[in-house]
Amino acid sequence: MPLQPQNAWSAEERYKSLFGSLGLRKSHLVLPVFVSNSPAVIKSMPGVEVTPLHKILKRVQSIADSGISSIIIFGIPNRRDQIGSSAFDRKGIVQCAIREIKSGFGNTMNVATDVCICQYNLTGHCGIVSNSGRISNDATLNILAKIAVSHAEAGADVVAPSAMMDGQVHAIKGELHSRRLNTSILSFSAKHASSLYTPFRSAAFMKTNARLDKSTYQVSYSNSRQALREIETDINEGADMVMIKPALMYLDLVRMVKNTFNYPVAVQNVSGEYAMIKAAAMRGWVDEDEWKVHSIASIKRAGADKIISYFVLDIAKYL
Repeated sequence: MPLQPQNAWSAEERYKSLFGSLGLRKSHLVLPVFVSNSPAVIKSMPGVEVTPLHKILKRVQSIADSGISSIIIFGIPNRRDQIGSSAFDRKGIVQCAIREIKSGFGNTMNVATDVCICQYNLTGHCGIVSNSGRISNDATLNILAKIAVSHAEAGADVVAPSAMMDGQVHAIKGELHSRRLNTSILSFSAKHASSLYTPFRSAAFMKTNARLDKSTYQVSYSNSRQALREIETDINEGADMVMIKPALMYLDLVRMVKNTFNYPVAVQNVSGEYAMIKAAAMRGWVDEDEWKVHSIASIKRAGADKIISYFVLDIAKYL
């Protein structure tokens, strides 16, 4: 029988040491929060639930108690229409959630919001679909600017346009500036076309078809030069931070962006990456704690300044 070293570390000690050597802090982590008017369980994302609006303060308190001080809100509306008008309704689900959170927590909880129309329109696309069946980029920019302003006026600290429309940062920046709103912009600059968003879509779109081809406006996984151009454009348009997603297949791009632009970079550990680890762990194929720890560690090692992940509360235990 092999001898165990007397000073062998526990898994918890190893994970704490790993994150300590990387310099990961709770302040680097952002937790996604789904908000709706009614609760729901997301079958494809075990452990993740939709928080009803009337329980949002209780939910955020539990997050604050773990030492996490940043969230990003994704709204699930009651109604949808052709242009996603409920997304910029000042009494919309996200706007109401922001006001609730800010009234209860003030500046102690940093609130970012997803700025897109995919959950709010009838097609599920991130842009308005014209009568010809094409995405109307410029028409969508007007809607995105309205959404961002409504979130900022409700009290959001950060607005995060994720539609991948050309000029979205410029349009939002101009509208915020004209209204003297100093809200920061975290742009989803290199959002790659991927099936790894499917679990999120199953939650956000509910009964809407979650299998959508968005490759005409999202970035190709094979084209790092296009991703760099998208990021450079958003920086020039005034984004305060740029985003790369998914995470684990694009860590080379994270390092490339840090080396090229030396600019704040956020990375989103998306729903499919979460679901794969959860599914494999439930079948006993992998060690869940090890894989989620190593996933977050690899994102930080690549150079991410902020990490958005459904694993945030689990990781916070080791920080």
